[in-house]
Amino acid sequence: MFAVPPFYLLADPQLVAARARQVGASIEIAETTPAQAARIFSRALPVVPLSARFIDSPGRPDPANAAGTVEAIDRAVSDCLAGRAAAVVTCPIAKKPLYDAGFRFPGHTEYLAHLASLHTGREVMPVMLLAGPDLSTVPVTIHIALADVPKTLTTAMIVATARITAADLTNRFGIASPRLAIAGLNPHAGEGGAMGTEDERIIRPAIDILRAEGIDAFGPLPADTMFHARARAGYDAAICMYHDQALIPAKALAFDEAVNVTLGLPFIRTSPDHGTAFDIAGKGVVRADSLIAALKLARRLADTGTKAVAA
Repeated sequence: MFAVPPFYLLADPQLVAARARQVGASIEIAETTPAQAARIFSRALPVVPLSARFIDSPGRPDPANAAGTVEAIDRAVSDCLAGRAAAVVTCPIAKKPLYDAGFRFPGHTEYLAHLASLHTGREVMPVMLLAGPDLSTVPVTIHIALADVPKTLTTAMIVATARITAADLTNRFGIASPRLAIAGLNPHAGEGGAMGTEDERIIRPAIDILRAEGIDAFGPLPADTMFHARARAGYDAAICMYHDQALIPAKALAFDEAVNVTLGLPFIRTSPDHGTAFDIAGKGVVRADSLIAALKLARRLADTGTKAVAA
């Protein structure tokens, strides 16, 4: 019905079956292995069982479920790096119960980078890309307070983020010469220092470095004029200085279609661009558009089309 590529779910099969009954979904569930998932996808939802079991309480996060959440992430990454799956698609996680259970990473992305470093033996810098039909944005700083952005932002951070973005836009998205629009931090991109010095002192030197390396980066651009249709036609991705500068335009333009892609990893990872939505959990009213978009983009980015996607 949704024309999604084959995938398997890393989950507790009993919980999935119970949730399907609760929302009135008539689906066949088949316990399987990653190797068999693609073969049975046309007739059933393939579920690769986890060792952990879950407390089924829709809309009520429980630290008792943290072990299963972490196990699912671990298994998905291992399957992908071992060639059993072509990509990882993560669903939203509840961070508070994970923290309560001792999880020490800020979120999915940081933990995925940790796992990638363990597997590869080298430090991995993850970069968040919000990819929509009409706009792709990348925040340089992410989950920090707005007041901390000016003192956290550095030329080196901008350069590293833009390098990874340009490389993955070429290697994963097939854009031969990516064009990167670099947003300013302050109103009017600082107006020559009248509204803050960061744009000239931190951001412009980063652009000079990138251009000297052959990367088509330009700016700093006033953020209030770089997201309309005519401006968007001039670049492939916008490099933004903080979380909301990147995510507000991306979600405003394509809330149901935007996909969170983690660049800089040795495997493909996509995710819906929304959170857990506990207020509507178990009611059968949630929209699957962003998850479907994440599955389709994962398949498009995958190096091979012969393996299923681990979700």
